[in-house]
Amino acid sequence: MTAFPNHSSIEPTSLAGLQHLGKYLASIQLESGAIPGNKDGSHDPWDHLEAVMGLTTLGFRSEAELGLKWMRAHQNSDGSWCNKYLDTTVLEGNKQTNFSTYLAVAVWHFYLIYQDQKLLSLHWESIVKGINFALSMQEPHGAISWNLDEDGIVENDYLLTGCSSIAKSIECGIAISKVLQKDTETDAWQEAHAQLLLAINSPEGIFDKTKDRSRFSMDWYYPILAGVSDPATIARLTNQLKQNFWIEGLGIKCVSDEPWVTVAETSECSLALLKLGEHAFAEELLLNAISIVNEDNIPYMGFQYEEGIYWPDETPSWTSAACILAADANYQLTGASNLFISTQA
Repeated sequence: MTAFPNHSSIEPTSLAGLQHLGKYLASIQLESGAIPGNKDGSHDPWDHLEAVMGLTTLGFRSEAELGLKWMRAHQNSDGSWCNKYLDTTVLEGNKQTNFSTYLAVAVWHFYLIYQDQKLLSLHWESIVKGINFALSMQEPHGAISWNLDEDGIVENDYLLTGCSSIAKSIECGIAISKVLQKDTETDAWQEAHAQLLLAINSPEGIFDKTKDRSRFSMDWYYPILAGVSDPATIARLTNQLKQNFWIEGLGIKCVSDEPWVTVAETSECSLALLKLGEHAFAEELLLNAISIVNEDNIPYMGFQYEEGIYWPDETPSWTSAACILAADANYQLTGASNLFISTQA
């Protein structure tokens, strides 16, 4: 196993030590507000919002607001967003349900830092439409179909990671409704959220109808971020993470069968461990994540440790954002530091 050839000088214990990441995100943001997440300049709505939260955390308020404005401007009439965009042009027209709900997380995150109730009101209608789009595809077992294809057909499969992200989004949506005193409008969300968490807590026979995705580390820590509470479920998830995905001294693998640790997964897993009270382990993973960087201390996507190379040669916006959010959570840098650690509603 090869150690990282570069040495990070990212200082994650203060906002000042992370400022260069905010400047990087601001530098790649387009005039429309879109934040490219891929090497070809394209982005998907979830990754875009992750980058928005990175900007928000580091005080790039106007850039973050512009990113949120992009979401409002490009929402489909049914409450969804398309799968991929090049600036304002749709590249892939299918509509993922976890994309439609994540606006609630980014807007609530903004509110936790800036206490701007006007911004909550500005985006409330979009949040409602996005969450209701996803809930329109919830099944009696509680899970939500992952996608509406370009022909308008609901795909008959349910993703554990996607549903976990949706659960956190609904939680944030409910929190927003309470601040705006619109919680009577979200009574149905409470029941839908409870049913979704039941499915995530007891996933056997519900998820991965067409493809087994258990080789992905996200399936083992996202349920923790969603709010699973059963001790046996938590023990099963963490045991799998530590046995099949954790590479000591390097981080968390994206998939169990590849020698590739990735920055986003390592950062997000840090958040999950913080939620479980494993502070030392969580901090170790954060320090692993911020060591996978280029010469400008911008995080790469990941590190292939058998070949000893950073791979691919890309520095995605959402990867930097994941590091920023994990640093905030580990060192309590802003009023949003507990967003993924504590229940919001």
